[in-house]
Amino acid sequence: MTPEPRELQELVRELHQQAAPWQPAGLGSRLNWGPPVMGGSATVSCRRLSGIVEHSPGDFTVTALAGTPLVELQAELARHRQWLAVDWPWGSGLGGQASGSLGGLVARGLAGGLRQRYLGVRDQIIGLELIRSDGTRARAGGKVVKNVAGYDLMRLMAGSWGSLGLISSLTLRTMPEPPQRRGLKLEGPLEALGQLAAWLLGSSLSPERIDWWRPSAAQEDGTGLLISLASINALTLNEQISCIAAKAAALAITAQTLEPAELASLVGQSQGSETGSSDWLLRLAVRPNQTTALLNDPALAGLPVVLGAGSGLGLAWATASALPTYKVEALRRHCQQVGGYLTVLRQPASSKLPAWLDAPSRPMIEAIKRQFDPKQQLSRGRLPGVNLPGVEPPPS
Repeated sequence: MTPEPRELQELVRELHQQAAPWQPAGLGSRLNWGPPVMGGSATVSCRRLSGIVEHSPGDFTVTALAGTPLVELQAELARHRQWLAVDWPWGSGLGGQASGSLGGLVARGLAGGLRQRYLGVRDQIIGLELIRSDGTRARAGGKVVKNVAGYDLMRLMAGSWGSLGLISSLTLRTMPEPPQRRGLKLEGPLEALGQLAAWLLGSSLSPERIDWWRPSAAQEDGTGLLISLASINALTLNEQISCIAAKAAALAITAQTLEPAELASLVGQSQGSETGSSDWLLRLAVRPNQTTALLNDPALAGLPVVLGAGSGLGLAWATASALPTYKVEALRRHCQQVGGYLTVLRQPASSKLPAWLDAPSRPMIEAIKRQFDPKQQLSRGRLPGVNLPGVEPPPS
């Protein structure tokens, strides 16, 4: 269902009165990610809830409706030499039309390598409006960066996967577009690269991204580090590059300087711009000091993978023929054993692995769900941190 903006609230009220199951959606580009929603659920799209409500370049804030395509928002901000400091979703490359909507980006809550410097998606949100499962409109936050009023619904809705409400609009912080950006591609022995990553993370330098990088299955032995640096001053940028290159040389690591176009091309590869049709898409999470051990795991050998050196979060993807289900299970066990987790964002039709396992905070997650959605209408079976094939509505 794709209602007009004026019809949206009344539609949600009607669904609530009928106790009908439904799932919120933006442009519908990634509805197949995560666990399947229980059969019979209607999809309520925010496609027509689109457009920029207010942009304050001087305050570095923008308010936009949730169905606004991310590519359109970034293009408008670029006219003012600003940008939203988040990664394009996997499978859309850099600014592709498949980048999805702003609301979908927040609902998934997945951040890529840019979180090394700019933190995650939820940290960019200043305020939001949502429609609850009963049709009630709610608002949290405000329109200024230093706003602290109200309950922090922003962090709760980020990564909620449409299970708590329908996000209708968002106010986010923007950033000045760096006038200078260059990169480094580092290749060498895994142990030496790990030493360089640890040194870089502990240094006073502040790269935009420090990613373990192997975007192609053909590069089985070619795992490297992809570093992006940005500055307002070319001299400062060159000094940072020289400093990292000198450290790399001392560790017998090859360093290739990347101009902006070359860097953008490699970042696009690492975001799956050429492999968006892969059967498997896995979200990996380990402690930063466990990233080299994860990359050495035989189950990950030869698979494309991009992993944040500072966050321990990343993605791996593959075709069904290249990655048997048992290897995914082995990877999940590895992540769990070192205090992390693995989320199955996409999988072949023949595989029935749970997208995520129970989180230690499952009782709290379920309690929040009951408060926001007492009839269990929203995205049944898709509650982050709760491993259930589906959620039955309570007795009437």
